[in-house]
Formats: sequence, structure tokens, C-alpha cells
Amino acid sequence: MTLVQLEHVTKTFGKENAVTDLSFEIKKGSCTALLGPNGAGKTTTLRMLAGMIQPTSGRIKFCGIEDGDIRNHIGYLPQHPVFYNWMNALEFLVYVGELAGLTKKSAKEKSLELLKLVGLSEAYKRKIGGYSGGMKQRLGIAQAMIHEPKLVMLDEPVSALDPVGRREVIEMMRELKKKTTILFSTHVLHDAEEVCDEIVIIRKGEVALNDSLVELKRKHQHDSIKISADEELSDWLVGVKQVQGVRDVLYENQTATILVENITEARKNLLSYIAANNLPITSFQISQSSLEDLFMKVVRSE
Repeated sequence: MTLVQLEHVTKTFGKENAVTDLSFEIKKGSCTALLGPNGAGKTTTLRMLAGMIQPTSGRIKFCGIEDGDIRNHIGYLPQHPVFYNWMNALEFLVYVGELAGLTKKSAKEKSLELLKLVGLSEAYKRKIGGYSGGMKQRLGIAQAMIHEPKLVMLDEPVSALDPVGRREVIEMMRELKKKTTILFSTHVLHDAEEVCDEIVIIRKGEVALNDSLVELKRKHQHDSIKISADEELSDWLVGVKQVQGVRDVLYENQTATILVENITEARKNLLSYIAANNLPITSFQISQSSLEDLFMKVVRSE
């Protein structure tokens, strides 16, 4: 069942289009990842969905409702959330709950429930100013849930966190999936693969790819060979593309991801090519193409 439908949504700032003709849907009970490079229009899209700014053209349909304020149905965690560091977590959530229209009693009851859900029940009396980055993100998720929204939107919830904080928030999102619909933007493709059901990739303000994670893997996941070197490999990539059994080559940071038809044949042919050309490789690894490989291919295509 569709919860939110974007239909030909465009947002213009002056003469610049931040997003152009966006059309995709968010399914009820799903976790959808909104992917794209910096400047692709992810935050603008989230802000329109949150009702903070209006589309220049097109429309956003929420549960079939085209008119009225949809913000009561939405929880939003911005990329850089702001807290009152002199408050403790319970005080902050009660304050936010009352702003959302809850009574003080209901806000406190809901806050205690959410603090347990996000793993802060033993730290709720501590001042927020003493929280780690991961703890603040979990508190931010709790404030986005305080009014029991039908859709929770998280803007880059893990991008500024260390590995421990990132893992805390990813596990938190797993639990959140059981209770509500999630839309989150991210640059961390591995995290998207871990928790999402649907993928929307936008490039230059337009939808470049939109499908379920299962279908994307079925259609685009191929055997691959990753080759790294201690110097630039770009000069010999043209030759690699001509090696029998090679489908495509992606290259970044002195590492080539080579998509292949038949892993056995391609491995043999590539090793022969490497030896014949005396290439200074430091690793030769057999794997499968990832969501990140697909992402890089999509956002770099013209």
C-alpha cells in the first residue's frame, strides 16, 4: 500500500532547479533509502515532504490526502539536529511532545517509552551536552517519533558518526522499522543495504533509479574482480575493457571494480593481461558488485 506519492515534483530557487520532475512512492511499512551525491536534491526533497517548503510544481499526496497540513503525520530528523544542551533527555522530549500537542502527562509517558526504545532509558537524566554523537542521533530519532507519525524521515542520520555511533543508529533503525515507515537519506551505501527495502537514487535533482533492493540486486549484482595498485591504473583500463569476459569497469581511488560474465574465464584472462603488461597491483579480490558500485555507475552516467 502506498503511503506517500510524489508526482512530477519540481522545486526552483531563483533560476536553479533543486529537483526536477521527481516521481516516486513510499510504501507503507517500508524503509526507503534516498541516495545521491552532494547537491543531488536529497535535503530539498525531504524538506518538501516535511511540509517545510512547498514544491514549485507537481504535488505530494499523503495517504490520498491532497489538501491540509500533513506535518502531523510526519516525524523529521534534520542532518544537523539542534538540542538544548542544558536539558536532560526526558525534559527535552516532554518539551517537544507538548509542542506537538500532547498533554504533559501523555508527553512524559510517551517520552519514557521512547527513551527505552532508543536505548537511553539509563541516561535520560544526563545533560544532553554530555551525550556522544550516537546518543544525540538516537535522541533525535525519539523526538521525531514523539507524536506517533506515520512517516519518519532521517536526513543523513549516520554520516557524521564514528563506527560505534553508526552501528548504534543502524540497530536503532532496525527496531524503528517494526513500528513505522522510514525514509532516510545517506551517503553510506553499506548502511542502506543493511536496513532498507526500497532504493531511490537521484542525480542532478532527477530520479536516476527507483526499485526494491531485492530487484536491484537481481538485475544488477554481478560477479566482479577488484584490483588495487600503488599507482594510477587509468592508463590500462581501456585494455582491461577489451579482455574477454569483462562486462564493465568502475574506477576510483586506484581501485578498479571489474564486472565480469564468467568469473573463472575472466580471472584467467585478467591474470594473463596483468602479467603481460607488468601491472603494479597490490590486491586481486573476487567478489560481487555492490550497491555502492551501482550507485557510482548511476551518478556518473550522463
